[in-house]
Order: sequence, then structure tokens, then C-alpha cells
Amino acid sequence: MPRSPADLMRVNLLQVFNEPDPVRRAAAVAAHYAEDVVWHEPDRVNRGRGEFVRRADELLAENPGWVFRPVGDASGLDDIGHLGFRYGPPDGPPAVSGMDIARTDDGVIVELYTIVTEIRRPS
Repeated sequence: MPRSPADLMRVNLLQVFNEPDPVRRAAAVAAHYAEDVVWHEPDRVNRGRGEFVRRADELLAENPGWVFRPVGDASGLDDIGHLGFRYGPPDGPPAVSGMDIARTDDGVIVELYTIVTEIRRPS
């Protein structure tokens, strides 16, 4: 049974961007994203699963040990999913807040938009 847009948003945050193991992360991308997925970040656009996995690996390597935490429940409407997030050290305040919005088709993410709403600089 295909996953709902809300389910895919939880997978995106927790099984991809919170997954420290690169093999499991790549497997989650292969199972839940279209081959030609497009991911829009504030400063770039990543096209295809290969770029998606490479960029996710880079982000996780930039801040080892940091985690994404969902803000509220994932939601979906028709083929669109949404989930807010906070990102930072597990034992401290978040450094980044934002949201992911995805367009889905047949139980996979085909387009992902990451919107950053706040960046807290260290004091």
C-alpha cells in the first residue's frame, strides 16, 4: 500500500535526515523518492536520487550528532505533505527551524521544498 503524504514527511525527516548510517539512508531514499526527485533548498536545487543522497550526506556531516525533531504532526492534503522541523544538538536549543513541503505521486516524494524560517547563531 502506498504511503500517504503525511507518512512520507515522517520518513523524510526521521528515516532520511535523522539516519546516521549512509547505507540505510540511501535505502530509504530509494524506497520513498522518485528516481527524478527534485529537492529545492534555500540556496540550491538537487535533481535525482543520487544528488539527493549526496546532499543529505553532506548536511549530516556538517554537524555530526545533531538531530532533526518534528514540530507538530505531519499533515497531508491530496498529494501534498508538510512537516515542520527543528535541527540542532540533541541536548540543546535548535540552531535551525523550518519546514519541509513535498509533492507526492503514487506513494513517493517527487518534489521536496525545504524552507528555513529561523537560524540561530551561536552567542
